[in-house]
Amino acid sequence: MAKLTGKWHRRYTVLALGALACAHAGRLAAQPPAPADPTYEFNDSHFHLTNYIQRGTDLRAFLAMMGTRVGHVALFGIPLQQQWSVRVDGMNAPTYYLHTDAPLYYYSFTDAQIAMAYKALSPAEQARFDPMITGFNPTDMYAADHIRRVLTIFPGVFTGIGEFTIHKEFVSAKVAGGVASLLDPALDSVLSLAGNVGLLVILHNDVDVPFAKPGSPPAYLEQMRALLGRHPNTTIIWAHTGVGRVVRPVHHHIAMLESLLSDPKLSNVYFDLSWDEVAKYIVESDSTIAVTTALVNRYPDRFLFGTDVVAPSDASQYFRVYDIYKPFLEKLTPNARAQLLRGNYERLFGAARKRVRAWEAAHDR
Repeated sequence: MAKLTGKWHRRYTVLALGALACAHAGRLAAQPPAPADPTYEFNDSHFHLTNYIQRGTDLRAFLAMMGTRVGHVALFGIPLQQQWSVRVDGMNAPTYYLHTDAPLYYYSFTDAQIAMAYKALSPAEQARFDPMITGFNPTDMYAADHIRRVLTIFPGVFTGIGEFTIHKEFVSAKVAGGVASLLDPALDSVLSLAGNVGLLVILHNDVDVPFAKPGSPPAYLEQMRALLGRHPNTTIIWAHTGVGRVVRPVHHHIAMLESLLSDPKLSNVYFDLSWDEVAKYIVESDSTIAVTTALVNRYPDRFLFGTDVVAPSDASQYFRVYDIYKPFLEKLTPNARAQLLRGNYERLFGAARKRVRAWEAAHDR
């Protein structure tokens, strides 16, 4: 990911391209061909229909953008609303969290917005989407009740929860009501419920703090590892591999991912490669492309592709992120590329969809 030079480049390359090959030489060959529809270029595991002021793209207009290039999309809004405070910003209405010092707050109505937009589609159109529940506060022990309530009110709609955030640069400290934590029992209750119901989880958690001291261990890695280990029956996608806008891939980032992927106790954990900010690290140089490609080729069943585009206005804006990733995608083996772009989505979201529908049927009032 981040550019590597000198002695560390040699060590890093040996780790990513040599040691991984020895430790997992048979893994890639053992993977079956991805059961993906080759008529689509990709499925999108990470897409926001609405933005930080809960405005967005008409869902039928987005279907037209998808066209025949995109098969299925994980559909969610953003669980946080940016407050417009005249006291802070006057009449300059902020539309993004970096535009103002005013706080963010949890906006539960986003789940109803997503559900109603989805329900307005035809069954064939609905089959292209997997709506996700996001409008809960992960510091609140009642958050699990919110998720159950949404499933009860909108049966047959949702496949999972997320993308929701615990630690995120510049965002976490702005949220009214207190900073979320990986150590919070409320978060454990949410993940336990997800495992019991079969809900797929997309979790954003930066692995480190912004502008961390060089050489320091990632601030949140061990907390995240422990959290994932406490919920072996919950399928969790760690968004962006823990990377952020200024939270660059940490020293030993590929080795960190390898340690998680190779841990048999964390076989429930997956990663999405999404967001243009993450893409810039991956395609920064031939070296960053090579080490990331090596990892995905070794673990083709553990990564999903997503755009992380927010409320696009047209198709060119939507597909721009996919185009940025192309130099990396072209270096993958055909099987790894097919699983990253299509197969893993179909397998994981398909299994979650089936389990959630069964839970809803068993809990039908």
